[in-house]
Amino acid sequence: MAKRLRCLILAAVAAGAICAAVPGAAGAKTVWLCKPGKTPNPCRESLATTVVTSAGASHVERPRNARSPKFDCFYVYPTVSEDTSRNADKSIDPELVSIAEYQASRFSQHCRVFTPVYRQLTLQAILSSTPPTTAEALLAYSDVRAAWRTYLRRFNHGRGVVLIGHSQGTGMLRLLLRRQVDDRPKVRKRLLSAILLGGDVTVRKGKKVDGDFDHIPACVRRRQLGCVIAFSTYNETPPDDSFFGQSESRFGNAFGLPTGPNFRVLCTNPAALGGGTAPMQTLIRTEQFAGPTLAAGIFLTYNGPPPTASTPWLVPQDHYTGKCVSSNGADVLMIDEIGSAEHLTPSPDPTWGLHLVDGNIALGNLVSLTKAQSRAYLRRLRRARG
Repeated sequence: MAKRLRCLILAAVAAGAICAAVPGAAGAKTVWLCKPGKTPNPCRESLATTVVTSAGASHVERPRNARSPKFDCFYVYPTVSEDTSRNADKSIDPELVSIAEYQASRFSQHCRVFTPVYRQLTLQAILSSTPPTTAEALLAYSDVRAAWRTYLRRFNHGRGVVLIGHSQGTGMLRLLLRRQVDDRPKVRKRLLSAILLGGDVTVRKGKKVDGDFDHIPACVRRRQLGCVIAFSTYNETPPDDSFFGQSESRFGNAFGLPTGPNFRVLCTNPAALGGGTAPMQTLIRTEQFAGPTLAAGIFLTYNGPPPTASTPWLVPQDHYTGKCVSSNGADVLMIDEIGSAEHLTPSPDPTWGLHLVDGNIALGNLVSLTKAQSRAYLRRLRRARG
């Protein structure tokens, strides 16, 4: 049973590696999981948070969703679909609602969140004896590209935007940014940043750019605009066959996303963009994830049921620091426990590190960064208008 469970989890995140390489195709009409005015909207719910210190003291904070956000967030979720087809349909299933709550809803403190439903490769496709085809992968990217074009045409109106993805979502956004943003100055000028987690964004060795993107560098300052924040989380030395952090990885592909010895995987510490060690501002949801496969993976990561509280959100008693390191040939965000914090278990196995918590281990840092970048963006607009 344990072996089967690990295989299921592996398949869920492996879909990102396959999809990341696929060129676009014509997409169908966009279905939105999250969009301003949509009801229900899992990206705009209660943000009430129980905050627990390392010493165990706790209190409740009640941050609010922004009433009139000045910028947007475009979020592409990781592989979560439990559909029995090879490509997910466009139904808004419970696991889609869960992942939007887990990874995207905190950004509503500062931005309007747009989240398209896309026909990602499913667990069924990955576990099948017949490997996923290029056509099946094209279907997933085509939906993301179509949603992005719809967003620009109908909703953007010159607003700044942050792109956010994890795993398969990062794979989709690597290609979208490369083909639809990087070489388009007018669109690129609207980019506050791209938060691309768990997906091996590449840069040329010795540079902060010139890998996946020619004009979108790594973020090195909090108020820097038009830049990338990317990392994969580990808390143990990555194995020789580490899935993340190595440019010679399964995220390398034959469709124009750079790989090989001249490139390295980008790691930007969201708590210390300039480098060094800093505390992670961890934020986790307190209800169980709706999809059984990833719920089981989260259980393994936390060595049992994850911490919970009476509020939808929790800053857990277990606190961590993070630092970007090169370890055993992999560039990763290395997490260390503060005091007696729980040592999280890599899941589904050590090659994946803490992939399942990439989106939450430093979620508070990421949300704070978007706020700082939005202020810099608005100042730039005011200067441009005289």
